[in-house]
Amino acid sequence: MTTDRSRLMGFAVVALSYAAAGLAAWGLVAVLPGRHPLAVTLYADLLATIVVFAASMVVRNASLYDPYWSVAPAVIVAAWVWQAGLSGRRIAVLVLVLVWAVRLTANWASSWRGLGHEDWRYVQLREQRPRLLPWWLLNLTGIQLMPTLVVFAGLLAVWPAVKTNEHSFGLIDVLAVVVTGTSIAVEATADRQLRRHARPGRTLDSGLWRYSRHPNYLGEIGFWWGLWLFALAAAPSWWWTVAGPITMVLLFTFVSVPLMDRRSLSRRPGYADHMRRVPALLPRIVSVAARPSPERRDGVP
Repeated sequence: MTTDRSRLMGFAVVALSYAAAGLAAWGLVAVLPGRHPLAVTLYADLLATIVVFAASMVVRNASLYDPYWSVAPAVIVAAWVWQAGLSGRRIAVLVLVLVWAVRLTANWASSWRGLGHEDWRYVQLREQRPRLLPWWLLNLTGIQLMPTLVVFAGLLAVWPAVKTNEHSFGLIDVLAVVVTGTSIAVEATADRQLRRHARPGRTLDSGLWRYSRHPNYLGEIGFWWGLWLFALAAAPSWWWTVAGPITMVLLFTFVSVPLMDRRSLSRRPGYADHMRRVPALLPRIVSVAARPSPERRDGVP
């Protein structure tokens, strides 16, 4: 009962914090008429992030920001589509983004235990930061503003997809639907397999995890590439928004994957061998992961 009450209290704090962030963002949009909508969206996004940051400092839990990754894009895309009106492409983009956002937010909510539970990465950053670097500054810039800017870069591809009409719905849009939808399914399947089969000290090497060490990250990267395909279909002159999915690739390849691999190396016997057999993200065409792992050969489930 105490744990349930703690979770409910935590979710209430998150809801109030995000409501305040949304109101602050809406107020900023209202006082900036005549500015380019993309710039206004960025300013509002940053202000909302600062509000969430302030709340995270009050409750001393940086994980208050975690659902922002999936909540903010849904709100932004819905606002853009509402302003532009409905069309085949806009409906496809909106539905896919909403499905992704609801699933990813629910996945976070299912694992978050309340205000007493903070992501291990943030705890590690707090403990290992240079003594002269204030925690509030690291929290604001590294944990909150940086992901907000990365996600906004990814959303740049959605702007031409919902705001321009250079080309009607066509084959590239169909490809975009397939890539985005498949990526959401891959990420959802990987998260479900992780919840069902992961055990302390054991390396998960079944299902999608047999072919990629981080199939959930692979699905997330694919989602942003799918959104960029919508931009390419709508307005090829906006090809440069490819910077968004490229940024996602760099973030997961050079930050998220190394962090998770280092943690697994320290917690899971045999993970070094698993790293040699299984690629970090993209599965090999001919995978050596089909070989049983040392844990399985030794009879350990």
